[in-house]
Amino acid sequence: MALTGRAALLAALGSLPVGLWEPGWTGLLAVNAPLAVACACDFALAAPVRRLGLSRSGDTSVRLGDTADITLTVTNTSRRPLRARIRDAWPPSSWQPGTEVAASRHRLTVPAGERRRITTRLRPTRRGDRRADRVTVRSYGPLGLFARQGAHDIPWTVRVLPPFTSRKHLPSKLARLRELDGRTSVLTRGEGTEFDSLRAYVPGDDTRSIDWRATARQSAVAVRTWRPERDRHILLVLDTGRTSAGRVGDVPRLDASMDAALLLAALASRAGDRVDLLAHDRRLRALVQGRSAGDVLPSLVNAMATLEPELVETDARSLTATALRTAPRRSLIVLFTTLDAAPIEEGLLPVLARLTQRHTVLLASVADPHLAQMSKARGNPDAVYEAAAAAQAQTERDRTSERLRRHGVTVVEATPDHLAPALADAYLALKAAGRL
Repeated sequence: MALTGRAALLAALGSLPVGLWEPGWTGLLAVNAPLAVACACDFALAAPVRRLGLSRSGDTSVRLGDTADITLTVTNTSRRPLRARIRDAWPPSSWQPGTEVAASRHRLTVPAGERRRITTRLRPTRRGDRRADRVTVRSYGPLGLFARQGAHDIPWTVRVLPPFTSRKHLPSKLARLRELDGRTSVLTRGEGTEFDSLRAYVPGDDTRSIDWRATARQSAVAVRTWRPERDRHILLVLDTGRTSAGRVGDVPRLDASMDAALLLAALASRAGDRVDLLAHDRRLRALVQGRSAGDVLPSLVNAMATLEPELVETDARSLTATALRTAPRRSLIVLFTTLDAAPIEEGLLPVLARLTQRHTVLLASVADPHLAQMSKARGNPDAVYEAAAAAQAQTERDRTSERLRRHGVTVVEATPDHLAPALADAYLALKAAGRL
């Protein structure tokens, strides 16, 4: 039950003449008794809340930054019309800050025995599952003096998926892939590539690619053309430990790594390679294996949606052992982690040989553009100190990168906006060189 502002206003207005002309209990009863009777009648005529039928429908998934529409169907099974205000409650991260009140509250009138639909529009600000909270209904009488109030639990879950903002780079990378694949006039040859076809020799071709037997059978010199290997295995390894929780600009490192992983997965699946995903810190957080080319991207997006950084140190030995079990044959292992000296030198380097002796390893790291800005700061002692600190931090990262390269690891470090295309270029370079 709820007393409305209209009833309180009438009681306040009625107290004025009582105070002026008839102060005392008699005056109070003369004003408040009719008001109490009116409130009781209003309460009796309000549609009961508990007997309402409520159900949900609508979107079950949405990309981060997009909107999801959830429809709430209200069925009035009573004999009285429903005049109601409804609050459809969701977690605060389901809307942009400051828009929750307007988006979650609705006014509704449902005649007896009929149903109406209202739509709550969500615009989530974080990945993961957003579960609906209670639906609170306040049913008013015809006078608007008193209201019935109750809550209903109507379960519904919307999964907020990674935004995949690097999708815009996919057409240009696919064009480069078609060049490598021999579908245009540009053909590549590298150690371990697969024979494709024969064509006539043109000046500038590598003489080592001349097929002398085919040349002997025809009047023109024939050369062999090659295409990059297909059906190779790529394992994407996301480090979800404490270093992935650091924010670079407005985005956590883990989210930037996910975006780069999705672009690489889309490109590799188009290239005919098999893509798996592993997320790990101290234990396995997500595993996607054995998906077809058409199903791999939706599976990865769905698995990444609920991943969150864990504020624990990553167990490099356990991560390495899990990766080796997941990729028993020679594969390209793409490790998304930090280039900070301590986690690499104390965690990864001691076990790196187990990966590199069997697999090709590519390490992708998110660089902080703020370091470059700090390194250019001048003008006062604080700015010079910041520049020195940024230079020292970058020197340590360069030293760590060099140590990894000496172990045979290909290192890609770029800012969040440039990591995805840089990683795709590194993959294409490895593919062109036949190193997969």
